Parts: sequence; C-alpha cells; structure tokens
Amino acid sequence: MRILYAAACSVLIVLSACAYYPVPAAGTVVMTPASYDRSFSAAAGAMRDEGLTLTVQDPASGNIAGQLGNSTVTANVRQQSDGSVRVQFDARDAQDPTLLDRISRSYDRRMGR
Repeated sequence: MRILYAAACSVLIVLSACAYYPVPAAGTVVMTPASYDRSFSAAAGAMRDEGLTLTVQDPASGNIAGQLGNSTVTANVRQQSDGSVRVQFDARDAQDPTLLDRISRSYDRRMGR
C-alpha cells in the first residue's frame, strides 16, 4: 500500500511540473495594437505598391504625400489618445476612382488584416 501511495504522489509531482500552453485554433488571428512606426511604414509602402512616387515622408509629423500622374495622394498617420493609430488617405485630382480603395487594401494587407 505504501508503494502504491508513493508512486501516486511521485506521478502527481511530475505532472505538476508540466506546463500547458494552449495553441490558438487554426484560422485564429491574434490582434495586437498597431505601432505608429509599423502603421507609418505600411501606409508609405501601400502608396508605393500602387505606383505612387513619394514626395514627402515625414514620420515626425505623420505626413506622407505621393504623386501618380496628375493625382496627389496624402496619408496622415496619427497616434490617438487611447494608444491606437489612425491612418487616413486622401486624394486630389484623382483620375482613377479606385486608387484610394486599392491603397487602402494594400495597407490592410501590409498590416496583416
């Protein structure tokens, strides 16, 4: 009886030292807040992806500007008071009505969305 009790106790001690780390299910996306630098880089990259030539890229002010033909596209990257990052794309004289949508989709891809 003592041997059985000792064996049971030793099994419990060994099992208590094992760690269990749950693995997210397939397809599960773990979202973390985007950093300002990552968002700024993704916005500039998205504009380049769509063929714009960047003329302004100022991380300190959060401003990015680019040209595509006669169209001027700007991006404003702002850190919000709650820690989130807001990115806004605007176009002047855009001859292609889908340009902003394509840039936005490219930005989302770069951000893993």
